[in-house]
Amino acid sequence: MPTKERVEKVKKVLSLRQPDLRIVLEEVKNTHNASAVVRTCDAAGILYLDIISSNQDPFPVNEAISTRAEKWIKFFYYTSATDCLKKLKKKGYKIAATQLSEDSIPYEAMDYTRPVALVFGNEADGVSEEALSLADYKIKVPMIGMAQSLNLSVSVGIILYEAMRQRQKKGFYKKRRLSEEEFKTYMEIWLGLSS
Repeated sequence: MPTKERVEKVKKVLSLRQPDLRIVLEEVKNTHNASAVVRTCDAAGILYLDIISSNQDPFPVNEAISTRAEKWIKFFYYTSATDCLKKLKKKGYKIAATQLSEDSIPYEAMDYTRPVALVFGNEADGVSEEALSLADYKIKVPMIGMAQSLNLSVSVGIILYEAMRQRQKKGFYKKRRLSEEEFKTYMEIWLGLSS
């Protein structure tokens, strides 16, 4: 049976989760990057992580890097970008894909206070053309160095913390954002009370 302190901690953390801010990872293969992204998602209050993997390989999480943050995130798996992003659009999410191109807007110009799914591609190829064709926005982290790319987990961290900043400013972390039913369900899961 969980202690009173444990119940209070879980209640507090779950109350800060942002169910309408999602991270979508497309074809990510590097275990270090995947694990670091999961850890960052937990730290920023992400509840849902969408994984696109055409070959259905298991998502590569290393617990030493993730610090077991995957326990606090609900994963959804898809075999194509179309399947994933069309479902999210149907649920009312705007899709923002990371892409370093001329027509991309700087990441801080994006409004993250509405339901949004942020799409990040794999380490070698970035976001696919399939995913870009379904995106409502293309966003980029401006760079002035010779190397025109950032590590995946660094990009996720930069953009996610801008989203968190905007949401804090609008009071999104001051009241619970999950429905009563969702909150109850996740309380049971997180406390290990569900069968």
